[in-house]
Amino acid sequence: MDYLRALKDNLNFNLDVFNIVSVIDILIVAFVLYRLMLLIRDTRAVQLIKGLAVLLVATAVSSLLNLHTVHWLLRYTLTGLVVALPIVFQPELRRALEKLGGGDFFSRPLTQMAEGDRSALINEVVRAVQNMSGTRTGALIILERATGLQELADTGIKVDGIVSAELLMNIFINKSPLHDGAAIIRGDRLVAAACVLPLSESRELSRELGTRHRAAVGVTEQSDALAVVVSEETGIVSMALEGTLYRRLNEAGLHELLVKFLQPTTTRSALSSIWQWR
Repeated sequence: MDYLRALKDNLNFNLDVFNIVSVIDILIVAFVLYRLMLLIRDTRAVQLIKGLAVLLVATAVSSLLNLHTVHWLLRYTLTGLVVALPIVFQPELRRALEKLGGGDFFSRPLTQMAEGDRSALINEVVRAVQNMSGTRTGALIILERATGLQELADTGIKVDGIVSAELLMNIFINKSPLHDGAAIIRGDRLVAAACVLPLSESRELSRELGTRHRAAVGVTEQSDALAVVVSEETGIVSMALEGTLYRRLNEAGLHELLVKFLQPTTTRSALSSIWQWR
């Protein structure tokens, strides 16, 4: 009861000091919490928060009921989790810090391309992919968005050319020295080819998928990039985004996804972004 009384005293502030500064303070905190929710959406951290909430409630209940042994066990469990969590969730923490450093924490990712240039880029990519699908030419095309991929581009061969269907098809033709690896597109320019990407270790991926598909999923697990894959064995077109692989796309399906996810603004509402968690 003393704890509740102290908490009440701390929250019992004078309403006369609730001025514009206090309103701004509350809005800043609310915005930061909102952006944090967006950062952890669709990650393992969601399940972590649910588990921590259960432990915190159980700790409070055990204290109120004077369950000393249970309370002692839960309290030290929480202490141990504080030490272990940065290690267990190192990939998620790294991705959050990358978004923070890249400006995605306080602003939504925006492409600097004009609408007409973005539409032309999409058309060139789709045309190249459809041609390579018809000839069963393996390809892996990465479209950079807010997260910079220069570190990955440095693993390949610098190209720095205007994106065109012909350029992409020439890069991935079987006898080309650049056909192994990924081509990275930034804006309307193909910055590098034959790039080495991190492979996904997800066990949810089918065993029939090869290195290109695992690389596509891997790079989208660590960034907000889009990855388009053409299977060399079957000619099937796939696209990866946020660690999810969309397979068996026809020309219209690929075009629709690229238009949707390369828009400068998101179409999701704020409420759906918060509550539509996996």
